Amino acid sequence: MTTTASTATVQPYQWRWIALAVILAAEVMDLLDALVTIIAAPTIQRELGGSASLVQWLGAGYTLAMAVGLITGGRLGDLYGRRRMFVLGAFGFTATSLLCGLAVSPEMLIGGRVLQGLFGAVMIPQGLGLIKEMFPPEEIGKAFGLFGPTIAISSVGGPILAGWLVDADLFGTGWRMIFLINLPLGLLAALAGIRFLPEFRVADATRLDLVGVLLVSVAGFLLIYPLIQGRELDWPAWTFGAMTGSIVMFAVFAAYESRRARAGKDPLVTPALFRKRAFTGGLVAGLAFFAGLIGLSLVFTLYTQLGLGYSPLKAGLTSLPQALGAMAGFGLAMSGLQERLGRGLLQLGTVVMAGGAGVLGLTIHLAGLDVGPWQLAPGLALVGIGMGMVAAPFFDIVLTAVEPRESGSASGTLTAVQQLGGALGTAVLGTIFFNLLKSEWSFGAAMQVTIAVEIGLLALTLALSFLLPRRARPEAGH
Repeated sequence: MTTTASTATVQPYQWRWIALAVILAAEVMDLLDALVTIIAAPTIQRELGGSASLVQWLGAGYTLAMAVGLITGGRLGDLYGRRRMFVLGAFGFTATSLLCGLAVSPEMLIGGRVLQGLFGAVMIPQGLGLIKEMFPPEEIGKAFGLFGPTIAISSVGGPILAGWLVDADLFGTGWRMIFLINLPLGLLAALAGIRFLPEFRVADATRLDLVGVLLVSVAGFLLIYPLIQGRELDWPAWTFGAMTGSIVMFAVFAAYESRRARAGKDPLVTPALFRKRAFTGGLVAGLAFFAGLIGLSLVFTLYTQLGLGYSPLKAGLTSLPQALGAMAGFGLAMSGLQERLGRGLLQLGTVVMAGGAGVLGLTIHLAGLDVGPWQLAPGLALVGIGMGMVAAPFFDIVLTAVEPRESGSASGTLTAVQQLGGALGTAVLGTIFFNLLKSEWSFGAAMQVTIAVEIGLLALTLALSFLLPRRARPEAGH
């Protein structure tokens, strides 16, 4: 079944619920791969070698590649067909997972992670676009509603699965199994995609903005690379030059996109979006929020394994209260709070999350190295509850600030900024943590400073949230 934007069938797609299961399976695979290396990173570094920056690159390489690729992934589906790009992305993700599982050097593993992120960025946007074409209006809300529980379950299961796989050492594979497990899952998703996903492409899709892709890729790399590598090289002058160059490249990218739009060509990112104060504020708020969230998760895992001596499985189980708290926060939002409070729910969640981080830091300060998982649980649970309350309304409220015709570009940009925030948080908070340890701070003290930075990022998120609309449009999520 092949349709275009102008000839889409009126009848719902026959295999739409099976197709949705295929799309959700791909989402799970992507989410797990974003989470599992956080738990497994200390073991990977110990067994594969490499410096402390390897721990940061395992996450940052994947999320940075995903951020850049997501901007163009949806457009590839418009041009060449969404089923085709989904299947290509699934096969590529599977192959690069095998490459990661067979890695014999840190460089090979990091390269595999970057390629994983790029193929993931080809695969994931196609599913979201296909849902809009497969489901009738009365079912589309239910279809999108299944993403919440899927994300929540993956958040709970990811760290525990990673810890168990590393500790179980199945067939002598150790940490490699966190990547090799994608082989049957990825092949199944690709083959099911061939059988059950409909083909769809946009009849009047324009060519890719390859120059824009190159400019934003270089700008992102010039920012993340020196932040991660600068600490080990004792911050030579070129690292500051590269970060300055990143700002210049982002400015060149913005100027190029504006010129392209004025010439009547389809830009990679719609420049008019950045003239909307609410949308721009939402982007910066999202960058700060996701940087703190992902960065703190990485540092907490390093603290539990390297500082407290936990095994990967125990570290994964220790983080369970945060994941369960996130499910609870999401549930509260879906119970009616999101409709009643709107932007206020996001702000309340930010305060709860900051309070949880404060409780966590105080617990670590008072208990020292004798702290146990049960003592850490209250602070982690509060962080998770706040996270769920923020994440639930965030995208809908930010996208309310844009016109319907701009929603495609805005959604891609917002999702890409989410991924870029993860890469930035891994780089910045990880660098702060390792710098403090290098200066002979204790693990507990370094963790407390990192938590203080996270609270500062949440304060920035809260301040910027006042730029957002008070409520989302009823159809914003669809």
